[in-house]
Formats: sequence, C-alpha cells, structure tokens
Amino acid sequence: MKKLFDDLSYKISKHTTQQYSTSFSLGILALSPKIRNSIYAIYGYVRLADEIVDSFHGYDRKTLLSRFKEQTYQALEEKISLNPILQSFQETINHYDIDIQLINQFLKSMEMDLHDIDYNSELYKEYILGSAEVVGLMCLQIFVNGDKKQYEELKPFAMKLGSAFQKVNFLRDMKDDYQILGRSYFPDVDIADFSSSVKCQIEKDIQQEFMEALEGIKRLPNSSRFGVFLAYKYYISLFKKIKKTSACNIINRRIRISNGRKFSLMMSSYFQYKISYL
Repeated sequence: MKKLFDDLSYKISKHTTQQYSTSFSLGILALSPKIRNSIYAIYGYVRLADEIVDSFHGYDRKTLLSRFKEQTYQALEEKISLNPILQSFQETINHYDIDIQLINQFLKSMEMDLHDIDYNSELYKEYILGSAEVVGLMCLQIFVNGDKKQYEELKPFAMKLGSAFQKVNFLRDMKDDYQILGRSYFPDVDIADFSSSVKCQIEKDIQQEFMEALEGIKRLPNSSRFGVFLAYKYYISLFKKIKKTSACNIINRRIRISNGRKFSLMMSSYFQYKISYL
C-alpha cells in the first residue's frame, strides 16, 4: 500500500514543477522516463524551500525554513515523510546516495535569503554554489546513475551550467529582487545605478560559463543529454533577449520567453541535437 503514497508523492513533485516552471518541465520531459520522477523530486524540493524564503511574507519565514530543514534531515534519516514533497525527495536522495553536504549547502543559501546581505565576491560565490551549483550536482548524480568516476569528470561542467543559469535568473529577476525583496546579489554593484558597462561585464562572465558547460552536456549519458541540452537552449535564448535589453529596462521589467517560443525552441533544439549528435 505504501506504493500508492510513493506514487502520489512523485506526482505532487511533478505537479509542483509544472506549476512553477514550464521551461524545466519541458526539459524533464526530454529525459529518459526512468529518471524523470527523481528530477521532479529534486525540483519540487528546492522549489518549496525557495517559496518559503521568497513568497511567505507575513509569516515567520525563519521558523518555517528551520522547521523545513529539521523535517528534511528527519525524512532522510527515517526514510519516510508524511510531506509528499519530502517523501519523494528523501527516496531519491537515499536511492542515489546523494551527498548530504549538497543539501546542507543548498539550505545554507536559502537561509542567506532571509537576511539583508551586502554581497561581496566571496558571499556571491557561496550563494550561487548553494542555490544553483549543488542542485545541478544532485541532478548529475541521477544522470550518471551513481557512477562516481563519471560524476567527478562531469562535476565542473555541471557547476558551470548551474552558475550560468542562476546568473541569468539574477538578471531576469532583477526588478522583483530589488524592488520587492530588497535584494541585490551581484557584488559591488549599485542596482540603483546599474550601467551598461556593468551589465556587459556580467554577461561576459555568463557567456564563458555557458561555453564551458556545453562541453559537459555533450558528455552526458543518452538518458539525460537532450533534456539538459533543451534547458541549456532555453536559457541561451533568454540570455540573448536579456543582452538585447538595456540596463535601464532590465531593472524595470522582468524578461520572459513566451510558452509558444519555448515549444518552438523545443522543436528546433531537437533537430539541432539530432543533426549534431551532441
């Protein structure tokens, strides 16, 4: 009978992913069916933690996150949780023997979002490590099916991709982060005086990380390569749109890719993938 609850838990993680991210949902659909539920479980978990720190204003977010953290470790230890999101997450983490230090680092970055932090280069790198790079590493462990040698070989590329995704998110969400949440992640940058030269420098950094990450995508197993490539193509498209947007407009509106454009990207990426045999 427990299988019914396990199935429900994964379905809720899947629905959470679909509700919050069309782009990642499309990318996951392009993965092998054997690993989709596990990636939904990872995304559902990180999305729930992110919601606590970003959306639950008017509530004691510090207490909520602390309780979520305790429940996470309890679920991992006991290998069961009545919270469906935590249930699918713990089952995935335990099945693939994913390093708990990755979870620790992720939760540390979530805690950072509860405080007003003046980000310097060191804190900036630490936040990106926990909020994006380690999430990519959790997924990588699933992609390589626990193969430690392959994991270590692809680890630097997965971290670069996660970092590039997060920095694009920072640019895309700059308006809400700054005007609503009062955050600014880029070190030594005054958002109130965000200039074209500063924007250009950030974009150069992102472009380099995307270039390096693509080499790792080419070396992923067949079961995950196209799905990750599709997510990469979506973010490249978003990044190009951001590059064409002035520094002034970046801080005054959120840059988006329409769902129609996302589906178009999916088709064109598939043909590019088949032709180039990534």
